[in-house]
Amino acid sequence: MAQTLQQLLDATNAVELLRNSQIGSYIYPVVPSDFQSWIREQRAWRDTAVLYDQSHHMDNLFLSGSDAIRLISDTAVNSVATFPVNRAKQYVPTTASGHVIGDGILFHEEEDRYVYVGRAPAANWLTYHGETGGYANLDIEVDRRSPSRPYGHAVSRDYFRFQIQGPAAWQVIERLNGGPLEQLKFFSMSTMTIGGERVRTLRHGMAGAPGLEVWGPYEHHDRVRDLIVEAGAEFGLVPVGSRAYPSNTLESGWIPSPLPAIYTGEAERGYREWLGADSYEATGTLAGSFVSEDIEDYYLTPWELGYGSFVKFDHDFIGRDALEQVDPATQRRKVTLAWDAEDLARVWGSLLDVDGPQYKYYDLPLANYGSANYDSVIDADGRVVGFSMFTGYSANEKRGLSLATVDPGVPEGAELRVVWGEPDGGSRKATVEPHVQTEIRAVVSPVPYSAVARSTYHGGWRTGYREPADA
Repeated sequence: MAQTLQQLLDATNAVELLRNSQIGSYIYPVVPSDFQSWIREQRAWRDTAVLYDQSHHMDNLFLSGSDAIRLISDTAVNSVATFPVNRAKQYVPTTASGHVIGDGILFHEEEDRYVYVGRAPAANWLTYHGETGGYANLDIEVDRRSPSRPYGHAVSRDYFRFQIQGPAAWQVIERLNGGPLEQLKFFSMSTMTIGGERVRTLRHGMAGAPGLEVWGPYEHHDRVRDLIVEAGAEFGLVPVGSRAYPSNTLESGWIPSPLPAIYTGEAERGYREWLGADSYEATGTLAGSFVSEDIEDYYLTPWELGYGSFVKFDHDFIGRDALEQVDPATQRRKVTLAWDAEDLARVWGSLLDVDGPQYKYYDLPLANYGSANYDSVIDADGRVVGFSMFTGYSANEKRGLSLATVDPGVPEGAELRVVWGEPDGGSRKATVEPHVQTEIRAVVSPVPYSAVARSTYHGGWRTGYREPADA
């Protein structure tokens, strides 16, 4: 039986392995599916305030020692020449060929102590290179995401992690604080006290308005959560469940789950031999209408995902040589696709059509059915001009939306078509029922799609924002 990802790939094609994975749907674990209607929860992040419980669905990777910053610099496309204590920074690693592995957030909590928070691919990449790269003064601890299906078993993490977001978020925060609280620069960290518990804070703005991320020891999770909900009641704060939570990025513009580009390349062979056969990379699902026998056709550069402004050649890092050869003007760019209402209604209506075709189920509010989603985006001539990668519905915009990457010559306002559903009746994935493909008209639109987020949000991975010199 295969023990490593490389052994699995020696026995089968990477695309075949991932397109037919039986792991099931990608789950945001532990947090209840909903607290109110998911529509009310979506509207609350635009109209009042919300509490996101992020305690369970991400890895925490703790890096300590004088070599921690060297590991980060050696593997990140973005510069860490200036990265002071009490600042956070997005972390974007690439392979030797210059293709993205994933991303997450690095918190510089103390001198020579950093915490990576995000999905497994970037955490695994950091761990591997930390263990094998000759970093003598480096300690690594990994706190993996909670199990997708705990089945009633006790779950614990090192940290709880909450976000308080929305137009009324700062009123909630100041009520918790017992008075005014300074609005620090974006991605700056500090502390505050909630009910006598000291918590760390990060100035954030996920919903297009000033907010905070707060974290502390997991044993304080329930008490701190209850105090936030209590303080937010008069301001209309709504806890957001795991059903609505991931759909917020449809409005704000971050593509969370590109395929990690590690399945080929001799430079990455040692990594594939290190990754287990039960790893995220080995068991994740590749979904969508775009199908190629060559796994490299799914790889993406930083520019295609909106990370181009992060690439800095002021340091040596894995992938630098390849990225220096890239002309950004030739790269696809990130956009939002606004799906045609009549075409989308036809997809939903097929559920009730006893005689007509059955289209791939479009779930609400998030329609993704794989870990990495790649639907073909075609022009009037049927030519593939991009990928639709994260799909769902926004009650705030009353539209089906998807985040996509399209050819540089495709203008905003152009009408394209998304091929919805997999060919030949669908793959053998556990998340796929028999269906036929159809085409959905979609208009190329700005990212972020939300006008509120475009005018007020300062996050570089969602917009063209460039980090300040001291970031």
